[in-house]
Amino acid sequence: MPKTPDQWLEETAPTRKRGLFKLFLGYAPGVGKTYAMLGEGIRRYSRGENVVIGIVETHGRQATAELAGRLPAVPRRQLEYKGTMFDEMDVDAILALHPEIVLVDELAHTNIEGSRHRKRYEDVMDLLNAEIDVISTMNVQHVESVTPIVGRITGVIVRETVPDWVLQRVDEIVLADLTPEALQARMRRGDIYPVERSDRALSNFFRQGNLIALRELALRQVGTVVDRSLENYRQREHIEDNTPITERIAVCISSNPIAQYLSARTARMAERIGAELYVIYVDIGKDDNPDYKRTLEENIRFAENLGAQIIKTRGKKVAEEVAKVVLEKHITQVVFGRSALKGWRKFLYLSAIHDFLKDAPKVDVHIVTQEPK
Repeated sequence: MPKTPDQWLEETAPTRKRGLFKLFLGYAPGVGKTYAMLGEGIRRYSRGENVVIGIVETHGRQATAELAGRLPAVPRRQLEYKGTMFDEMDVDAILALHPEIVLVDELAHTNIEGSRHRKRYEDVMDLLNAEIDVISTMNVQHVESVTPIVGRITGVIVRETVPDWVLQRVDEIVLADLTPEALQARMRRGDIYPVERSDRALSNFFRQGNLIALRELALRQVGTVVDRSLENYRQREHIEDNTPITERIAVCISSNPIAQYLSARTARMAERIGAELYVIYVDIGKDDNPDYKRTLEENIRFAENLGAQIIKTRGKKVAEEVAKVVLEKHITQVVFGRSALKGWRKFLYLSAIHDFLKDAPKVDVHIVTQEPK
């Protein structure tokens, strides 16, 4: 029976002795993830560390193949599937050899039937549990929560994904970066795909707008992992200071269609100050009506299209749950919408804001008119 994310994370928790997990993250093929991984492996091998290649995909790129040739490699396992032979990483052989460090390319890869695990990231977890350090690679479009956004941006449906919980296990993340212009130049020279395929690629997935958007997604993903590392460090060292490093602005929405205007206005505020955008929905059990559910889904899709990180939570009081999110995510500014309320409704609304200010850490609060002007 496959292990759950919680079981995988429990087995590789920091309190247990396990290997270190380093990830080179890119935003598109050809940015240099594998090359960077091999470069680090060669440097560490030259210092006398026991480094082996578990699996590296050169994709016919000569420079990558030359680097890979400078490191010892564990022979791949041969598997037959529907009459065709395939090569896969031999996890059992690596575990028996037990090197200090193993290089594992393309973390999102799906293994051939008959392999130890269905996905390569599960193989990596076994290596880490055996106290072997792993250096791996992947592109941001393979992060499970990012794939819907990538589909809308590029029109490409990503089939091979890595669950977000796997990135929670990463100890160190490095962005393998290249400007979109430089990446397109590599494509034209035939450094990524054969020259005869370059024009088609440049007019589809490798369009400049796509690459800029994907690069931003990769930068955000790296920032998320770095923030988590900082939070873990603060907890480990018992540091009480929760001062955020970057501005983060959050807006609370409901199933009311007007929430889309509120999200758009908050997105403009975030853009002006260069802040990360969060959209919070608190389920207090009042949106069970099918019409409410439909408008809520539309509001959330709208917020996703704005590039917001969506946070859904459940509780009895909106103010209390939003305060928890603000503390956990280090939100610096919160936006609440205000309708033309009178009488007891206005009193309840102001009481909720007061409760939030009482429960939340130091944070700027904006109360804005919810209807378009």
